[in-house]
Amino acid sequence: MASSQAGAASQPSVRNLPDDARLWIFGANRPLAAEEASRVDEETARFLEGWATHGEELVAAFDWRYDRFLIIALDERRAAASGCSIDALMDHVRQLERELGVNLVDGSPVWYRDGEEIRFASRRKFRELATSGDVSGRTVVFDLTVQRLGELRTGRWELPATSSWHRQLLPSEAD
Repeated sequence: MASSQAGAASQPSVRNLPDDARLWIFGANRPLAAEEASRVDEETARFLEGWATHGEELVAAFDWRYDRFLIIALDERRAAASGCSIDALMDHVRQLERELGVNLVDGSPVWYRDGEEIRFASRRKFRELATSGDVSGRTVVFDLTVQRLGELRTGRWELPATSSWHRQLLPSEAD
């Protein structure tokens, strides 16, 4: 699995954050080239180094997976994100979108594996693919709605469609 972690030595690693760390997962509508991914790493590390809520530094880390997914994890034991700090995070991600010409914030597509390739489709299109047999209950999907790092670590992020909310998009006779 491709992943990266950049930033200053003071920046924690996702590996070192607790299972109850809060998550945000953003999917890019296209794979990023190495130099674009490097830019995401650098700018996200810089953002997280200064991320704060009501003047208190937030303990957060990020991961970049499969050239598609930006994962932000926040250890809320020290300080929880406020509305303003979440807005700042969203502003950061939207700035990345503008700079790279990529969509990251749209959480409506269904992300899934087609062999080794990661694809996305609207929910309607995914339902059509399921009806035609192009995807099935065994198709691995990415659940960008997971909210805790422990869910990601235990496989609740990347799982067969029948084991996630995606099952509602499958025909009733789906496996």
